[in-house]
Amino acid sequence: MTAGPFEPTADGVRVALRVTPKASRNAVTGLADTADGGKALKVAVTAVPEDGKANEAVIKLLAKLWHVPKSSIAVVAGHTDRNKILHVAGDPADLMRRLAAGAD
Repeated sequence: MTAGPFEPTADGVRVALRVTPKASRNAVTGLADTADGGKALKVAVTAVPEDGKANEAVIKLLAKLWHVPKSSIAVVAGHTDRNKILHVAGDPADLMRRLAAGAD
């Protein structure tokens, strides 16, 4: 990963996440350091981590925050882990602007 949580790809943007399930509220809570020296977006959701419920809550929260359809966001790594990689499909330049603005 790059230094930040967002990495442009040919067909969208990959986002590194650190998810906290069973939180008191759904929110993006900041940035966390990753093992490889990069950054991950910290996301808290009220959903429990079973049957994909927390993943669904993360996608719903981020789709609303970034103004993208839920169908354009997919978990590509870490389905059952707190550390996840999401892929957001779309124009990388446009998405990088939107995602960076929504991460503040």
